[in-house]
Amino acid sequence: MLAVIPSPPTNGFHLGPVFVHFYGLCYVVAIGAAIALTRRRWRAQGGDPELVYEAAMWGVPAGILGGRLYHDITSWNEVPHTWWGWLAVWQGGLGIWGGIAGGALAAIVLLRRRGVDVPRFMDATAPGLLVAQAVGRVGNYFNQELFGGPTTLPWALRISPSHRPAGYVANPTFHPTFLYELLWNLLLAGALVWLGHRRRIRAPGLFALYVAGYSAFRIIEELLRVDPAHHLFGLRLNLYVAAALTLIGLGWFIRTQRPRARLGRRGRATGLLAAGWATYALTGCGHAGYPPPARLAHPPASAALRLQATPIADIPLMSTAIEAAGEGRRT
Repeated sequence: MLAVIPSPPTNGFHLGPVFVHFYGLCYVVAIGAAIALTRRRWRAQGGDPELVYEAAMWGVPAGILGGRLYHDITSWNEVPHTWWGWLAVWQGGLGIWGGIAGGALAAIVLLRRRGVDVPRFMDATAPGLLVAQAVGRVGNYFNQELFGGPTTLPWALRISPSHRPAGYVANPTFHPTFLYELLWNLLLAGALVWLGHRRRIRAPGLFALYVAGYSAFRIIEELLRVDPAHHLFGLRLNLYVAAALTLIGLGWFIRTQRPRARLGRRGRATGLLAAGWATYALTGCGHAGYPPPARLAHPPASAALRLQATPIADIPLMSTAIEAAGEGRRT
């Protein structure tokens, strides 16, 4: 095979006594990118860009809690058998879908208290979330995770033996599904920006398309991936979640774009709740923190940095996260 994507030589570097994981750095950059892009889009709509920082501050703890609870519910066999095990994020295990739900709902509560147009704000965040997710996927390369089945295509990803799943030790190259998602996220982000400028899309139509578009691609991705995951009727659990969110997103978009589609208070709350379940995930990955192979050479990457790359942190929080210890994987 003449052309393959090589395995990374290392997953981080030492900064004094601290080992800094590239995975964590990618998520710091991702969070910063999401905040910066959302601030720019919200300012262009006449909003206060400082509100983005405030929403991020609320979203961080809620996202961590939501992501951990999702992991505890869907991966109960991986929760440490101690009274504090359900909160042990430093040992890995944050589900993207739960993280998005928690972060989004917390931000919505804040925005409603501030009297902000929540649907418009959601539309402003959608492209930034996708860009953040794309940047965050680079971290999966350094962790040698989230790859698909074996392949000999020219862009195949070489995985070191210690990171290959059981049953695939003899296969040297795999589909770089994290790269597929990275490219899709950037394309979808560009499409949403284009639609927002060239078409009259009623808010939160762009966010609904974000939910549907990302989730639709996750269906394909889940069919390719071979890492350990819980299954239902022979298919990965996240495939069902992605399929459901694709339908919800499409239905949500159609409803918001209908003439005079102004929802009442109850209908609006229901729509935002559905969005919440879709929001804090979209970067990419329900079953998170699966146990690393016994031969794993590197200690797992920082769980605190494994947050779905939503705009949910400001610079001080990022600095604290880089120093966090422990490692986990993001699905």
